[in-house]
Amino acid sequence: QVQLVESGGGLVQAGGSLRLSCATSGRDISLTTMAWFRQAPGKEREFVAVISWNRLNTNYADALKGRFTISRDNAKNTVWLQMNSLEPEDTAVYYCAARKGAAATVMSSQYDYWGQGTQVTVSS
Repeated sequence: QVQLVESGGGLVQAGGSLRLSCATSGRDISLTTMAWFRQAPGKEREFVAVISWNRLNTNYADALKGRFTISRDNAKNTVWLQMNSLEPEDTAVYYCAARKGAAATVMSSQYDYWGQGTQVTVSS
């Protein structure tokens, strides 16, 4: 089992930045693919970013490339999502997810473990 706990969400003005953290426990995350997803009110959950277990592969939703950066430190059992130049459209609950496989998939159905989410609200 893997437990995931997100933090770092909050209210920020458009153009601002936030750094989300995902603390993991219960399993050596060095062997897991980690990702961030988000869900806005009335919308389906969507892929944000993914990072492979060895940090060699990352992938981002096309609309977020250049603004968001995913990173991880396996020794600290932590994954981060740095979000810059935030826009009101980025308002959502952000979820950290982990999967046991090595493939850095963007499909939420392929992830085995989920955090409870952290709210990000961007005001205009």
